[in-house]
Amino acid sequence: MLLLLGTLQVALVGRDQLALELAAREAARAAAVSAAPSAAATSAAALTTSLAPLAVDVAVGADTVTVTVRHRNVTDVALIGRLVGDVDLRATATMALEPP
Repeated sequence: MLLLLGTLQVALVGRDQLALELAAREAARAAAVSAAPSAAATSAAALTTSLAPLAVDVAVGADTVTVTVRHRNVTDVALIGRLVGDVDLRATATMALEPP
């Protein structure tokens, strides 16, 4: 039973990691074409996934924008959640800045 519950918890964390990676890509894309990259990235990340809360960091370089999205995943599967603890997830995406 513990093996089955552990497998379920790993699958749930994997699902949330994939959602976070999609949010990072969408946030980087929105920041790359916006005059206000930080606000655009935060808004795009929040609209892309239902994970909350999200921490969105934006770094604008000379010709690229890098967005890092972080989320603390609560491990709440019975028995396993107490053994494993919460997992910090992070995804980063970089896009070329588009001319205005």
